[in-house]
Amino acid sequence: MSDRIIVMKDGIIQQMGTPKDIYNEPVNRYVANFIGESNIISGVYLKKNLVRFLNHDFEVVGYEFDDNEPVDVVIRPEDWDVVPLEKAKVVGNVTSSIFKGVHYELCVDIDGVEYVVHTYEDVKTNEQVGLSVDPYEICLMKVDGSCKKIVQI
Repeated sequence: MSDRIIVMKDGIIQQMGTPKDIYNEPVNRYVANFIGESNIISGVYLKKNLVRFLNHDFEVVGYEFDDNEPVDVVIRPEDWDVVPLEKAKVVGNVTSSIFKGVHYELCVDIDGVEYVVHTYEDVKTNEQVGLSVDPYEICLMKVDGSCKKIVQI
């Protein structure tokens, strides 16, 4: 394996970086979907460290956009946390639950949109599930595909 990767589309470099950086911090939808499975959600960067998506406000770290700027939010399936309903930021209905050996892959309907969630919890089809996500697991991208990230020192 390489320690540096370049992701190209139609002969144009989309992103260059380490495998970890490209997986965790894709700069656009193409890279996010090319490198792995992604939940890409439309959102609004409300202000520093706060983004709104799925009708809820979430803390986020490491990004700076203009206040009230539309953004694409990327949450990898393994970054969702299944939590009790009373502690959930969002609640959805499980439409599919498949045991994958190490984890379960859930398809969760939230307001008519299906999201993929990986969990160690055995959640059955047609059950409600509570979801949350840690601030450092949320990746934000400019809607036009460019990136505007603060480098943490």
